[in-house]
Amino acid sequence: MSATVSFKVPSAHGPQPVTVSYARVGRGEPLLLLHGIGHHRQAWDPVVDILAADRDVIAVDLPGFGASPALPDGLAYDLPTTNTVLGALCEALELDRPHVAGNSLGGLLALELGRARLVRSVTALSPAGFWSPAERRYAFGVLLAMRHIARRLPLPVVEQLSRTAAGRTALTSTIYARPARRSPEAVVAETLALARATGFEQTLRSGATVQFVEDVPQVPVTVAWGTRDMILVRRQGVRAKQIVPRARLVRLPGCGHCPMNDDPALVARVILDGSR
Repeated sequence: MSATVSFKVPSAHGPQPVTVSYARVGRGEPLLLLHGIGHHRQAWDPVVDILAADRDVIAVDLPGFGASPALPDGLAYDLPTTNTVLGALCEALELDRPHVAGNSLGGLLALELGRARLVRSVTALSPAGFWSPAERRYAFGVLLAMRHIARRLPLPVVEQLSRTAAGRTALTSTIYARPARRSPEAVVAETLALARATGFEQTLRSGATVQFVEDVPQVPVTVAWGTRDMILVRRQGVRAKQIVPRARLVRLPGCGHCPMNDDPALVARVILDGSR
């Protein structure tokens, strides 16, 4: 079941209130799940039940995405602020250095939490930040086009398209290699999440200067990349391994940018193995 938690985050204008929506299920060591830009916590639904058999799973909507409100004025959608927000979230939920798994933007945030030693282990699925300038421009162009389409399509059209495999492919083939597997309800919900994400533009803008260039010492790291990722091409995984040389680099055959839906069993196994 979904819940919300509120806490204070320091800013130049004093402590600011932040509210985060999340869902928590399972038992075992805590595992925090972080989604990508324009997505929501339900991106993890295909793997949550598998993970929950062995982990206390906390899937969050990042501020300004999903059901979480936008950040208050005075807090930026940049990496230092988001790191602080996630650290405060863990404190509010009494999570003592959880494991963390993230996809895309969430993967980058997971690595940042690892670098700050706020987590026990990191699993990053197609993490942002290992791009060349040209690859970043391409990825941002794709994301902006997806956002434009999601905001322009009337809801009845989205609902109609979601009822057929061809329609789900038209709506989601950029992020999934096997879009027909996604349920109609999930496709409608994530299209609306992309259209309504209040933090989208500011997050994308702050990412224009992001480059992950430092190692993540003393924390086990797994980096996994889908072989059919159409947003962040898989050669970026090789760069990630060069920058974080002790990381375990895993290939996800036949998976797209959001691999949780394409091969739930494989992705869940990678996360569980990486969070031992």
